[in-house]
Parts: sequence; C-alpha cells; structure tokens
Amino acid sequence: MKDEKEKKSKVKEKSSEHSAQASEKKETNTQTSSEEKLTLQEFKEKICPECEQLKEKEEKVLRTLAEAENLKKRLQREKEEFCKFATSAFLEELLPVLDNLELALTHSQNQKECAGLHQGVEMTLKIFRDILKKHGLVPVGEVGEKFDPSIHEAMAQEEREDMEEGCVAQMYQRGYKLHERLLRPAKVIVSKKCAPKEEKTE
Repeated sequence: MKDEKEKKSKVKEKSSEHSAQASEKKETNTQTSSEEKLTLQEFKEKICPECEQLKEKEEKVLRTLAEAENLKKRLQREKEEFCKFATSAFLEELLPVLDNLELALTHSQNQKECAGLHQGVEMTLKIFRDILKKHGLVPVGEVGEKFDPSIHEAMAQEEREDMEEGCVAQMYQRGYKLHERLLRPAKVIVSKKCAPKEEKTE
C-alpha cells in the first residue's frame, strides 16, 4: 500500500511538472508571437515609408537625368544649326558679285573681241560657284519649271505659246539656298496664255 501511494505521488509530481512546462511554453509562444507582430508593425511604420521615399528619390534622379539628356541634345542641335548658317550674312553679300560675273558672261558670250575675257570670266565663275557650293550655297530656279512661290518671286508675266501657263519664262535674277534655307528667291517672269487673236473684218 505504501508503495502504491508513493507511485501515485510521483505520478502527480510528474504531471504537475508537465503542466508547468506546457504553461511556460505557451507563455513563451505568446510572447514570441507578440514580438513578431510588433516587428511587423514596426516594419510597416518605419521601413515602408523609407522605401517610398527612396522610390521618389530614384524617380526624381531619373527625371533629372532625362531632362539633362534632352537639354544636351537641344544644345547640340542649336550648335549645329548655328554653325550651318553662321556664314549666311557673309554669303548673302557675295551674291551681287556672283550676279555681276554671270551678267558679264552673258554679255560677252557672242562677241569675238571679248573671247579671252569671256573665257576668263567663265573660269572665275566656275571656281567661285564651286567654293560657294562647298559652303552649302546652291542656286534655285530654272527656266521652264513650274512657278513655286516658296522659291520664286514673280516680277512680270509674259505670253508664251511654247510653254504652259504658270511656268518660269525668263530668269531675271537667280535665287539661292543655303543648305535647306532660302537665302534669296529667284526673280522670274512667269508665262501666261496668249490672248485669242481677233479676226480681221473686211
């Protein structure tokens, strides 16, 4: 009997120990869960706003870089544009010289006594044109082409039977372009239909 009582007593003690350990584990798990929840809350309150701020800063940096790149390209285009047309005023002042050389060539064309002069002017004019062409100056306007108000300036009209209406009948003064920009329009005489002839009455 005494042994049985001792056994029962030991069983009760072990049961109490197990209950105490289980209670301690439960408290520990509850505390750990509470700490995890607190850590998650701290993450939401502290870490997430910092991520948003970092994202905003990254976007701001990217925008700044894009604006800087666009500015660089625009300045490069403006520089190229300036270099391309920097000589426009100087070349425009040379056009009357070119006109006079062409006029001298035209007037000396059929004169035998001016054959040497004609040849010299022709060579000079060719060299002059080649130099101007290297700098982007090209002539515009040809006899027979359709009148184009973007490159032609009409000085008068002329009745022509051998030409369609609205064509360049004569070149009064040649026009020029510097690259794609019109430097001076071609002054021309434009063709028009001939007036119907009146029948003679006897």
